[in-house]
Amino acid sequence: MSRAAMWSHILRDQSDGTENEFWGCVIDGRRPDRGAPPAPKESLPADLVSLLIHRVGLSEAAVSELAKEDAVARLQRYWTDGT
Repeated sequence: MSRAAMWSHILRDQSDGTENEFWGCVIDGRRPDRGAPPAPKESLPADLVSLLIHRVGLSEAAVSELAKEDAVARLQRYWTDGT
């Protein structure tokens, strides 16, 4: 098997990509689209989630929608004025 044929085989069958995708990744750091889901947003600490659900009374769905800053502010509001 020639080098060109082996290179073609590696790109096609093992990396499942094109030569342009390969070199774009190597040189520029561009990852090829493999259909992976987007990275999840920053998660909330477990103790913060627990306090929001069990002390403040928010639903799991409501807590899952909060950004970390908003979750902390909501808990601080509960501790400050009880609401």
